[in-house]
Amino acid sequence: MSEVELSCLAYVKMYLHASLFPRSSVNGLLLSSSPEEGAVCVTDCVPLLHSHLPLAMISQLALTQVDVWCAQTQQRIVGYYQANACLSNSSPTPGAFKMAEKIVEHYSNAVLLMIEGRKMSSGYRVPPIVVYEHKESRWTLKDKHTIMLRQWEETRSIANQLLKSRDHTLLVDFDSHLDDITKDWTNQKLNAKIMELASPANGNM
Repeated sequence: MSEVELSCLAYVKMYLHASLFPRSSVNGLLLSSSPEEGAVCVTDCVPLLHSHLPLAMISQLALTQVDVWCAQTQQRIVGYYQANACLSNSSPTPGAFKMAEKIVEHYSNAVLLMIEGRKMSSGYRVPPIVVYEHKESRWTLKDKHTIMLRQWEETRSIANQLLKSRDHTLLVDFDSHLDDITKDWTNQKLNAKIMELASPANGNM
C-alpha cells in the first residue's frame, strides 16, 4: 500500500480555496515534482473551479492547460481534490469520480482527496481530509496511517495566518482566470508568500 505525502504548499492552497468560496463546491488538481516510484508526493496543487464543477467542457479545458504547464515545469498531475458546498457531506460526487478516473488513465497511483468542510476550523487538531485510492477498478478509502502531512502544526498555523491577514484573497482559481485572463492561475505570488512563511528563518520548519 503506497503512502501519500502532502506538502505544506499543497495543503494550504487547498484549504484557502475552500475558505475563499465557503458556499460553493470547489475542486482542483494535485501535482507532484517527485519521481513516479514509491510514495505519491503531492508537492503543489492547482485550484480549478468554484462555479462550473458540473461542466465537462470547462473541466477539460482546465485539465489540458494544466497538463501543458506541468510539462513545461517538470511536474505531473497525480490526483484530484474537491470540497462540497454541503459542509456535512465529504463524499465524492459523480463528477469527482469522473475527473479522478481521467487522471488514473495517465497515472495509475492517482488519489482522490476530499476536504471535510465541517472540520475546517482553526482549532481542529487533525487535517480535515479523506483520501481515496484506485484499487481493483474502484475507489476506496485509504488507510489514514498511510497519509502524511509533515509539520502539520506549522502548516495549520500558516493557513490560519493567511486567513487572518486576508491573504487568502490572493488565491486565483481557473474560474477566476476565465473571468479575467490577467489573473495568474498558477498562483506564483501566493506560492511565494506560503514558502516564505514556511521557511526555517521563520521557525516554521
